Amino acid sequence: MDNLDSEIRTYPTETAEKRLNLLVRFFTAPAEIRTYTNLLYLTLAFPLGIFYFVFLITGLALGFGLTIIWIGLPILALVFAGSFGMAALERRLAIHLLDAKVPPMAAPRTGAQEGLWKAIQEFLSNPVTWKGMAFLFLKFPLGIVSFVMTVALLSASVGLILTPVLYPWTDVYIGYWVVDSLPAALVLSAVGMVSLLISLNVLNLLALGWREIAQMMLGSERFAVPAAPAMPPASPDSMQPLPA
Repeated sequence: MDNLDSEIRTYPTETAEKRLNLLVRFFTAPAEIRTYTNLLYLTLAFPLGIFYFVFLITGLALGFGLTIIWIGLPILALVFAGSFGMAALERRLAIHLLDAKVPPMAAPRTGAQEGLWKAIQEFLSNPVTWKGMAFLFLKFPLGIVSFVMTVALLSASVGLILTPVLYPWTDVYIGYWVVDSLPAALVLSAVGMVSLLISLNVLNLLALGWREIAQMMLGSERFAVPAAPAMPPASPDSMQPLPA
């Protein structure tokens, strides 16, 4: 009965603490370093996505198109090797900028000598080879969305915040309304601060989505090294001094 009462008392408290933590994180987003690393990742997504897309489309088209005269095979090998390297880069970016917990991309090396054909078989049977390439293709359309959202939300919010500085020098329009007084400009600046707070949290959620995709596609749990089992606590008998 005591255990039941303690569960009934503590469960709402734990829920309230989670809600309080979410509320605190919402208001402290502008002061969090993670917010700005998220913004850096979202900003880089567009140029990197374009580079990956052009590299893969051009390389795969040339490789498959020239396989009939065998020149396409080394081109395809270069494309696949480059794709794996780019996926490794994306994995590092996700780990350092998004705080993602991404599993390894391949099994740890044992040091044993392997033939070329064996290495090719392992590479092509590695699920990360194909998931990583799919991630690079996704980077282009999702990178456009991320970049547009980042620029649009931040520029609109910062523009509203700077209204008191801008309105004496240029016409500031909000729809059909022209801001021509300091009180109105200050009101818009306050609205811009609220908008910036909301925008940063929206972009953090977008970065969270990227983190989940990276954790799913840029590594495999089959290559994760199992944690060492915890040593059981020493019993008092085992700690007795040895007889002289």
